[in-house]
Amino acid sequence: MTLLITVFAAVYATVKWYNRKNDDMQLGILLFMYWGASIMWFVDAIFEYVELKSAYFTPAAEDMLNDAFLGLSAVALGLVIWVVRLLITDPKGVVRAALKKNIKARA
Repeated sequence: MTLLITVFAAVYATVKWYNRKNDDMQLGILLFMYWGASIMWFVDAIFEYVELKSAYFTPAAEDMLNDAFLGLSAVALGLVIWVVRLLITDPKGVVRAALKKNIKARA
């Protein structure tokens, strides 16, 4: 499930990156995080298949639920890292303008 969720997130981020009008949102960072996670879980799936053989294809419901939560957590963490990076770099100057406006309002 983790592999499936991160691959969907990576494909969605790739489509959004490819169809972008400009690079203000820095989608490349998000795209590389999701593809990196997908590759990591693909390698994990290969090693787990080698270990479990045919039992790999019949996971318990509890294991699938845990994997789904892990996949969703990885996607959420990637989004949080991306948003924090956007707020720090502030490519459109929105945060800087809001801070200046707030400082002038207090003065």
